[in-house]
Amino acid sequence: MYNKKVLQHFLHPKFFGKIENADAVGEVGNMKCGDIMTLYLKIDKKTDKIVDIKFNTLGCAAAIASSDMICEKAEGKTLKEALKIKFEDIVKELGEMPPTKVHCSVLATQALKNAAENYYKN
Repeated sequence: MYNKKVLQHFLHPKFFGKIENADAVGEVGNMKCGDIMTLYLKIDKKTDKIVDIKFNTLGCAAAIASSDMICEKAEGKTLKEALKIKFEDIVKELGEMPPTKVHCSVLATQALKNAAENYYKN
C-alpha cells in the first residue's frame, strides 16, 4: 500500500516532537479521517528563517510521513519561502501514495500556513 519512502518517514520521522516555547504553532485536523497535525516553529526573528521545526501528528502512515516531509522541506527557509511549498511538492517527494491519502499532504501544508498565520498575529 505504501512505498518505501513513505514508510521510512512514518517509521523513522526526523522531525517528530514538540518545541517548548515555540514561536508559532499550527494545528489542523480532518474530522472525516481523524488525522490531527500540530506543527511547531522556532523562527530567527532577524532573518525570518525557520531554525527549528517539529510536528506531533495523530494519524495514519501518510499523515505522519507528510508531516515529516513538510518539516524537511521547510527547515532553513524563510516563512515566505516555506509557504510556497504546495501539497503537490509533498506528494512528489514522498512518491506514489494511495489517492485517498493525498489529503494528508494538504493537511501538512495547512498546518504550516496556520502556524505562519499565528506567528504573524503575534
